[in-house]
Amino acid sequence: MTALLTIIHIFGLITMGCGGLMSTSLLTSLIANDGATNAFLDGTLITFLLGALMFLPTYRAPKKVTRQTGFLLVAIAWSVTPVFCTFPLLLHLPSLSFIDAYFETVSGLTTTGATILSGLDNLPMSINLWRHELNWIAGMGIIIFAVAILPILGIGGMQLYIAEAPGSVKESDLPPRIAQTAKALWMVYAGITVACIISLKLAGMDWFDAICHAFSAMSLGGFSTHDTSVGFFNSLPIEIVLTIFQLLAAINFATHFVVIRKRSLRPYLQDMEMLALLALVLGSCLLAAWVLWNTGTYLDFFTALRHATFNLVSIATDCGFVTQDFNQWPMFVPMWMLFLSCLSASSGSTGGGIRMIRTIILLKQTRLEMFKFIHPYAVKSLRIGDQVINNNIVASVTGFIFLYFMCVVILVFALLLTGLDFISSLSAVIACFNNAGPGLNQVGPTTNYASLSDLQTSICSFAMILGRVQIFSIIILFVPEFWRK
Repeated sequence: MTALLTIIHIFGLITMGCGGLMSTSLLTSLIANDGATNAFLDGTLITFLLGALMFLPTYRAPKKVTRQTGFLLVAIAWSVTPVFCTFPLLLHLPSLSFIDAYFETVSGLTTTGATILSGLDNLPMSINLWRHELNWIAGMGIIIFAVAILPILGIGGMQLYIAEAPGSVKESDLPPRIAQTAKALWMVYAGITVACIISLKLAGMDWFDAICHAFSAMSLGGFSTHDTSVGFFNSLPIEIVLTIFQLLAAINFATHFVVIRKRSLRPYLQDMEMLALLALVLGSCLLAAWVLWNTGTYLDFFTALRHATFNLVSIATDCGFVTQDFNQWPMFVPMWMLFLSCLSASSGSTGGGIRMIRTIILLKQTRLEMFKFIHPYAVKSLRIGDQVINNNIVASVTGFIFLYFMCVVILVFALLLTGLDFISSLSAVIACFNNAGPGLNQVGPTTNYASLSDLQTSICSFAMILGRVQIFSIIILFVPEFWRK
C-alpha cells in the first residue's frame, strides 16, 4: 500500500508536468488564433486537475523509491502518460479514435515519429507544436527529467534512473549526484537544440519549422510539420544541418558534456561508441550511394550520395525524417537502413535499438570465445579501451539481445496473424521497436500507419513502448520473483 501511494504521488507530479507542458501549446494557440484554443484549454485543465488529485492527497506518502517501485513507475509513466497527452488531439479532432490518438502520442513520447495523421501542413500551429514538444521533452526521457526535479521535493530519484537508463552512461567528469547529472545532460541537450534551431533558420526554414524540426532532430523523434517530411523543403543546406544534428543526437550526451566541460575534442576521440557509430553509418552512406547509382536509381553519384546520406542517417539514428520514397529503392538499401536502426545509436543518446555499446561488447565477447577455442588455457579479459568488462555485464548484454530478437519475432508474428503482409509487418515492428518511424510497403515513407487496423496499431504502440524502456522495465513485471518481498 505504501509503494502504491508513492507511485500515485510521483505519477501525479508527472501528470501535472504534462499539463504544464500542454499550456505552452495553449499559449501558442492563443497567439496564433488557430482554432485549437479550447482543446488545449480543456486538456490543460483536465490534465493538471487529475495530476493534482493524485499528487496532493498523497503528499505525506513515503518519499523513498525502491527498485521495485522504480520499475513500476517507468512502466506506468510510459504507458499511461500518453493517455493524458491525447486530450488536445481528441478534443480538436473529434473524428480521431482513441486508439489512433494514443498511437500518435505514444509515437511522440517514445520519439518514434510514426504517425497516423495526414494533412499535417494544415494542422493548427499549436497541434503541430504539441506533437513536437512530446518528441523533445521525451528525448532524454520523462523519468530522467523527473530525476532532476524529484530530489528538490524530497523524493529520491536513483531507482528511477536505474530503471529508465537506456545503457551505460559514462561517469567520468560527470556531477556525482544523479540529480546533478540529469540537470547537466538536460543543459547540454537544450543548448544543442538552440544551436540546431538557429542553424535551421539560417539554412532557410522559418522560425516555427526550425523549432519543430530541431525538437524532432535532437530527440531523434522524426515528427514533421509537413506530410512529405523534410522532402517538403528540397534544400541541401537544410538536409546537411539536420544530418549533422541527428548524428550529434545519436552520440552519448555524457560525452558532449565532458567535451564542453573540458573544452577539448579529445573525449570524442576516446569514445569508442561514437567512433564505431560514425564509421558504420558514414561507410554505409557510401555503400548505399554506390548501390543507388549503380542500379540507375539516380543518374549521378552526387545525387545518390545526397539522398542516401540523409535518409540512411535519419533511419540509422532512429530519427525518421525522409526526403525520398526509399520504398522504391533496391531492397538492399532500405533493409540495410532498418538493420542499422537496430544497433547504431549510442547509449546515453536519444536513439533506440540495441545500442552500439552492446553491439561492441557482444562482438568482443564473440572474439574472446574464438580466442579461447584456440588457446583453451589462456586467461584473457574482455576490455573496451582500458576498462575491463566483467562477466555480469556480458551476461546482461547477452540476455538483453536475446530478449530483443525474441520480442521482434513475437511481435512480427502477431502482426502477421492480423493479416498484414510480411514486409509491412517486419518493417513496422523494427521501426516501432527501435523508435525509428517509417517502415516499408504499407507503412512506407510516403504513407503512414493510418491504414492499419486498431489491433495492428495497438501492437505497434506496445512495440514502441517496449523498445523505448529497453525491454527489461516491462518484461520484469511478468517475472513472479519481482512481486515477492
